[in-house]
Amino acid sequence: MTIDARDFGAAGDGRTMDTEALQRAIDACARTGGRVILQDGVFLTGTLRLRSHVELHIEAGATLLASPRCGDYPPIALARVNAAMLPRGRASYLLLAEDCENVALTGRGTIDCSGSSFVTPVPPEDYLRYRRIDAPTPPRVVFLCGCRQALVQDVSVVNAPAGWAFFVHACDTVSLDRVKVSGDMDYPNNDGIHINCSRNVGVTDCTLDCSDDTIIVRANSASLPENTPCENVTVTGCHLHSHAAGIRVGWLGDGVIRSCAFTNLTMTDCTAGISFSLPANTGDARWPDQGREATRIENLLFSNIVFARGYDSPVYMNIADHPSVQCAGIRDVTFSHMQGGSARLPRLFGRADCPLERITFTDCAFRQLPLDAVEDGRTHGSLIHKDRECHGLELRHADVRFVNTSFSVI
Repeated sequence: MTIDARDFGAAGDGRTMDTEALQRAIDACARTGGRVILQDGVFLTGTLRLRSHVELHIEAGATLLASPRCGDYPPIALARVNAAMLPRGRASYLLLAEDCENVALTGRGTIDCSGSSFVTPVPPEDYLRYRRIDAPTPPRVVFLCGCRQALVQDVSVVNAPAGWAFFVHACDTVSLDRVKVSGDMDYPNNDGIHINCSRNVGVTDCTLDCSDDTIIVRANSASLPENTPCENVTVTGCHLHSHAAGIRVGWLGDGVIRSCAFTNLTMTDCTAGISFSLPANTGDARWPDQGREATRIENLLFSNIVFARGYDSPVYMNIADHPSVQCAGIRDVTFSHMQGGSARLPRLFGRADCPLERITFTDCAFRQLPLDAVEDGRTHGSLIHKDRECHGLELRHADVRFVNTSFSVI
């Protein structure tokens, strides 16, 4: 079955709220399965629920326009997820697919997130140029939760709302193909694709421009009834432009992350090209994005990666030496055929009781650029500034092997 959303009352004029009409079209299509088409217009909407066996198809020339009003994204209770324990602690979304099977979001059209409505400028002396408004803004644009056989293809996300463009949570078999995310590089916390506690996820031929991390792989089970690993994730053929990490793996309290491959990538302007960071929580309160397990990361491959204008390290690994950081090991990670210039060389910091194990660099060429070759980090939100010293290759509590790998200082 193919349904035109206008047949269910959608105006598509960019002014009329089409939420109810679009939801009627999706629900009607779910009775038999099929495709809901948005074409030739601008469809203004609040939260929509995607359904099993339904493809929401945004044709070229059509725009799904997110409402600029926070009230159009009411909190939605999730069946098996404690949303209060999700990062940002709020269950609000533009598109929600919960426990869906064979669900799809496709088309060469655009999702305009109305992000400018959810941020406000800050004084010029502040670190970043914008902050989120003091209101319940929608933290996730597309939230796939507990889904099986999900596809996102060809869609462009623009004007992201200082949150996550795509959040894949506790899913199995997800494909994100030829997706584009164009975020304002001065907005806080504009992340690209967040993959958490999921398996068999493929990200291919995507172009991501994000002020925060572009692709995140985590195993934060705090919102789930059981600890769930993140495994069998592949990322290939993507261009990543970020003012934070190009690829971020793990965070405080994550569990098991294993058997992932990241290949044929280009990275530009990243603070850290590839970041494994287990930071310390030195306060009394739990962080909103903090997990509950000892972290174990193993059997990962990074290959054929070119990076340019790195503002910190092309590879950064750090296990903080603090009781809040439980670590069961970071091991068997291979970097091969990587090249490019950045303000620092790789920095790999294990811990005396949890050293980095069997980290291998093969056929890599790293160039340390002078700080004058990169902008002051304060102009783009990174963590490096011209007054910081760079000390060359830095290793601590790390079993590292270098094969045909060079380091140069320009």
